[in-house]
Amino acid sequence: MHIQSLIRKIFKYLLTALLLISLPTIGLSQQIIKGTVKASDNGESLPGVNVIVKGTNHGTVTNFDGFYSLELKLEEKVLVFSFIGYEDQEVEIGNQTVLNVTLKSKNTAIDELVVIGYGVQKKSDITGATIQLKGTELSKQPVLTATQAMQGKVSGVQIISSGSPGSTPQMRIRGTGTMLGGTHVLYVVDGVLTDDITNVNSSDIVDMNILKDASSSAIYGSRGANGVIIITTKKGSSSGGKLNINYNSNIGIRQASNLVKMANASEYKNYYQAATGIAISGPTANTNWYKTILRNAFEQSQNISISGGSEKAMYFFSTSYLNDQGIVFKNNFKRITLRSNIDFNISKYIKTGFQTSYANAINENGFNNLDINENGNIGSAFNDAYRAAPIISPKVGDKYGNVSAFNGQVGNPLLDIENNRVRVAANRIQAAGYLDINPFSFLSYHSSIGTDILFRQARLYDYKFLNDESTFDVAGGNQLNSVSYLSNKNVQNFKWVWDNYFTFSEKFGKHDFKLMVGTTAEKFQETWLSGSRKDVPADSDLWYLYNGLANSSQNDGKGDIWTRNSYMSRLNYSYNDRYMLTATLRRDGSSRFPKKNRWGTFPSVGLAWNINKEGFMKSQHLFDVLRVRASWGVVGNDQISTDAYTNTVIPNLAYPFSGISSGASNGSQINQIKDPNIKWESTAEYDFALEFGMLENKLSGELNYYNKKVDNALINVNIPSTVGDADHQILTNATSIQNTGVEVMLKWKSNVNKNLSYSIGANVTLNKNKVVGLNGGEPIWGGNIGAAQGFTTLTDNSHAIGSFYVLKVLGVFQDDPEILNYKSSDGTIIQPTAKPGGFKYWDKNDDGKIDDKDRDFAGSYQPKAYFGVNINVYYRKWDFSMDIYGNVGNKVYNGKRAIRINGKDNIESALVYNRWNGSQNPSQTQPGANTGNLLASDYFVESGDFYRINNLTVGYTFPDPFLKKLNISSLRVYVTSQNLLTLKKYSGFTSELPGSPLDSGIELSTYPTTRTIALGINLNF
Repeated sequence: MHIQSLIRKIFKYLLTALLLISLPTIGLSQQIIKGTVKASDNGESLPGVNVIVKGTNHGTVTNFDGFYSLELKLEEKVLVFSFIGYEDQEVEIGNQTVLNVTLKSKNTAIDELVVIGYGVQKKSDITGATIQLKGTELSKQPVLTATQAMQGKVSGVQIISSGSPGSTPQMRIRGTGTMLGGTHVLYVVDGVLTDDITNVNSSDIVDMNILKDASSSAIYGSRGANGVIIITTKKGSSSGGKLNINYNSNIGIRQASNLVKMANASEYKNYYQAATGIAISGPTANTNWYKTILRNAFEQSQNISISGGSEKAMYFFSTSYLNDQGIVFKNNFKRITLRSNIDFNISKYIKTGFQTSYANAINENGFNNLDINENGNIGSAFNDAYRAAPIISPKVGDKYGNVSAFNGQVGNPLLDIENNRVRVAANRIQAAGYLDINPFSFLSYHSSIGTDILFRQARLYDYKFLNDESTFDVAGGNQLNSVSYLSNKNVQNFKWVWDNYFTFSEKFGKHDFKLMVGTTAEKFQETWLSGSRKDVPADSDLWYLYNGLANSSQNDGKGDIWTRNSYMSRLNYSYNDRYMLTATLRRDGSSRFPKKNRWGTFPSVGLAWNINKEGFMKSQHLFDVLRVRASWGVVGNDQISTDAYTNTVIPNLAYPFSGISSGASNGSQINQIKDPNIKWESTAEYDFALEFGMLENKLSGELNYYNKKVDNALINVNIPSTVGDADHQILTNATSIQNTGVEVMLKWKSNVNKNLSYSIGANVTLNKNKVVGLNGGEPIWGGNIGAAQGFTTLTDNSHAIGSFYVLKVLGVFQDDPEILNYKSSDGTIIQPTAKPGGFKYWDKNDDGKIDDKDRDFAGSYQPKAYFGVNINVYYRKWDFSMDIYGNVGNKVYNGKRAIRINGKDNIESALVYNRWNGSQNPSQTQPGANTGNLLASDYFVESGDFYRINNLTVGYTFPDPFLKKLNISSLRVYVTSQNLLTLKKYSGFTSELPGSPLDSGIELSTYPTTRTIALGINLNF
């Protein structure tokens, strides 16, 4: 609270100071004209529009919200608005003080500049797979990170979101390319490299440029293996010293969607009696455990920014506050952000600037707080809510209902949440400064240094409670915590990156050259320290380690450090704007590898042909844009542990000589043998594409084919136990992974008349992932969910990473004769202990028994296709947008249903009625009433296909005459819904299931997806 209060005071004083600075200028002005500039085809604000007084050089440009403000002399009466790709417009000012303008598209390809990494390039010159998303598209949705708003908008990009507040979405660009190496996408935020943008306010973003192929991302070398996203935040503009203010706000309600309907008390009792033959005569409650632990949650987001400047100095400041209550009782996430972007034009040749951001985030009782390997028991609560008997009350008076006393395997979900407190507080500062020197028209020099500093504190407190009548309505069971427990962990991260590069550009006739050469260096340091004690008082004011038992004290700590040093170059060549060549070469050195393998070389080359600019295309009127491109590139992956190649030891172990323990001496033991020759995972990718725009660019599209192969991928390989490794495995480069796919993007936009315009976009990605060579490595088991299930996935040659590998169900035994007649080829009864209503499993190897050797592949979590549809309609002052996202062809594993291991566990309501029931329901797909402990089989493997309305928004922009009276530039109000409707085949919570490559697609303690309805306002002064 003190930090938040201090931040608010700082921002208030800063705003007051800037207002005072601007007052003298306002007083001297003869006339001030201001307003916003928008595009006619989609109604979006246009940044960078030139606003010039006719016949002079006096003017300004619109900021990133399309806003401008300009001082005029009395004799200056006409403004000219111009922007690339749009028709110039002259407007007489008259006595207006607010002038909003809509520019009409020329219906030609807009040759906008795209950020490509260490530079910019015209869109028509790009030779790689690069997509740009505008910040105006992303900020429409009330989400924590801009990554979530990207879902369904870009082909080749799969985003798996969680409903958990504060969580980071999992992103895959063109498939999974590693098993044990890092999977993080690289984000570059104003030059600062990071793998997490939860600290970035979406309203501050100008655009995001996604580098999808190896040719585009090779300039980032070892950091580009999983794709690169370059984020540019807003800056100030020369507006005659005037202050521009923007305010965005939304307030909404979140609720769980697609909850599984569990059996009520009556259904539960009937099923239990059918399974066990025993009637329940105990408790009489009728509890919906999900309703007990879930709630309708409040969320809000408040953003305000101020910007302005002169020809010499420009500024942008913003602050935001986000409060996101989780739908789970006691869960809450809060975040405050501050941003300052300042630029100075020192002279005609020198420019400098500074970008600084601060974020304070607090997550209380969140989900999967990995800082302390705890999750506030929310995971346990979800599992227990699925399995807890509905005949037990959550509370009886001030006592908890004792679920555990009835079923020793399951606890009271409400107590799961209330018996501990988890709080994770993070303070993060990102800062960068740059210097641009342009001594000659053909030469420029850029130097920038960026830092990323993180301080995180995690605290866990477990309350003491016993399984007696002081806690429960009935004594007994095994849900208890006999002593309180407090754990604290402090983490400090510090990272810096320093870039220096020269850019040479020259044009000779029809030849256009640009050469960039430079270096970049990076260093990361981390330290963390944790401690814990037992028997700490329950009063939260006393939650300090020194208040616990001294003899229960435990502590741990670690430090980590790595560095990178790189040399890079890129050549861009264009002939007559028709034929383009891009070639890059990067040499990376990483301290994560042994000295002999520390350096890697990452080249790329791309070619493009703008066919529409050829002479033979002048007579045709169908295509406005027609181009083909092809590229090849190599990137690396060094996201491995810094001690991956160094043997580490466990110190202070008692070592008895001659077998005499009393004479033991301290010694050390190697805890795992490492591969001293470990090296880069390298990805080589080919990309071929066709781009087109036709019918005056009303229809545009792109078709891509890619083939991406990862060599030297890291896996664990078995080694003889005689070498002394307890696990008998070694991490080494021993496999290859391939992703091949096709991406299609289409967009139709049209102006029906001056009042109505619309656009419809669609994209689809077909991707096939497979392991193409384990190279001596054993197939890798994964997805271990315990109980009778064990492992559920296997990674092997010719199959996708983490494919499900389980028994195949042939049907359901209908009677005893069928069981006795199910035999192997040698006459052995295969399932002699089975009963009618039980599953009939395939004896794959025909050995007369069912075991792990009978497992078979049953699909993969990785979809065969994923897609998005984006619709925008503009009618007069109304706007409507809808985004649809989905995927098909993948499988998910219903782990919740699979770990039902006790007859007293609850059951899904549908299974009560659909179960096999002899002649009354001789089902061949659903088993009879049972007590759980079913084997891992394709019965639990379900379709992961889903189709969801991600976003549905309706907005209204108030007319100019109304706003002029209030001296407001623009005002828009809107209502929006996120995840409004999901159509799915899966019977569980959600088929979007994040996880590691070897364990994805398994639903256990997954946070439910949420539906949001919110009201919002966008206001500009």
